[in-house]
Amino acid sequence: MIEPKERLIIALDVSSNKEVAAICDKIGDNAIFYKVGLQLFLAEGRSVIELLKSRGLKVFLDLKLHDIPNQVAGACREVVKMGVDMTTIHTMGGVDMMRAAARAIKESAQELGVRPPILLGVTVLTSLNDERAGEIGIANSIPEQVVNLAVLAKKSGLGGIVASPHEVSKIREKVGDDFVIVTPGIRSSSEDVQDQKRVMSTGDAISAGSSYLVVGRPVLKASDPAAAASKIIMEITGAESKKIIF
Repeated sequence: MIEPKERLIIALDVSSNKEVAAICDKIGDNAIFYKVGLQLFLAEGRSVIELLKSRGLKVFLDLKLHDIPNQVAGACREVVKMGVDMTTIHTMGGVDMMRAAARAIKESAQELGVRPPILLGVTVLTSLNDERAGEIGIANSIPEQVVNLAVLAKKSGLGGIVASPHEVSKIREKVGDDFVIVTPGIRSSSEDVQDQKRVMSTGDAISAGSSYLVVGRPVLKASDPAAAASKIIMEITGAESKKIIF
């Protein structure tokens, strides 16, 4: 079972190790899982992974790999060497690409004698709504597309997917409980959603079946990031307790 504190992933939407260190210092032991995306990884490379690991923290390397199967498999082997706990590829790359990635993760971890990172498939970005998805040729509604891609990801050997909280309950019906669902787009009702179209509150996302919640601005921009992170963990704990059947 995943502990409530581990379910919260802080999105490090910054550009330097100095900023990362400052964020970790402010949040303290109120968070143990951090997401490194394209911006930060391109700025600092592997050193940011090493920084987080040196502090005993978990790392979600979110590069959303999308290329031909051989290239993605090679990249996944390099990801395993970094010792991260979670990473992403795009499900829209197709079955062959996903299978190649899953195989590379498993084989590389076995060769190195390490625990393989959870390989997640990104379904439909939370910045897209039906109108914008249609502009790039997605004929299905977003919920239909996301569920189809989630099922395909599981069949291809991935450990989970990334999806908006609004699709989580439908995904759970199709993939069961043994499949990880990572949910971005978590906001309180008072938060500015900015560039994300499909958002939800912490409690509702957990109740719907999310495994992990990715939170950025609500924590990073808070006057007290430690308190903001602690509040989210309390909300996660509360939502989990309501799901328990006595």
